[in-house]
Amino acid sequence: MSFVNFTLRPFRKGDEPSLAASINDKKIERYTQNIPYPYTAADARQWVSRNLKLDRDKTSNEKNFVVDIEGRVAGSVGLSGICGHRAELGYWLGVEYWGQGIVTEAVKMVTRYAFKELGLRRVYAHVVPANKASARVLEKAGYKYEGLLRKHAMKRGKTFGLLLYAKIR
Repeated sequence: MSFVNFTLRPFRKGDEPSLAASINDKKIERYTQNIPYPYTAADARQWVSRNLKLDRDKTSNEKNFVVDIEGRVAGSVGLSGICGHRAELGYWLGVEYWGQGIVTEAVKMVTRYAFKELGLRRVYAHVVPANKASARVLEKAGYKYEGLLRKHAMKRGKTFGLLLYAKIR
């Protein structure tokens, strides 16, 4: 497996075009709870603007990082619902980079950040059951399967279950 070099960094102005290009894929939308398809330039502008505000707010309960490959947004890993000792992990990666170990390494990095910098004791993630690759990412990053949350999420008017994974410090 060849490994692509990447960096994790905050979102910044100018990320909108590469964000929209990388995330605008039906395969990404199918396996995520909140990413729309098509993903428009307006969606990208709104997301980048939101993250610029979050970065300025030192009391924010959310932190999102860009998976940057050659100056482009190739994906993102973030923590939301940061509260007390725990937070939820979420991530996506552009289809052209799937299967290269990138998101596994990015998840490990953000999890270390959550434990060391934020002092969290639990980071958890939800996975659409059909997304076997995402479940494998979490397992390779040291997360443990905790169970199936039946009818936990809703998309396009339909409820569906989610797998729950967590890593404990």
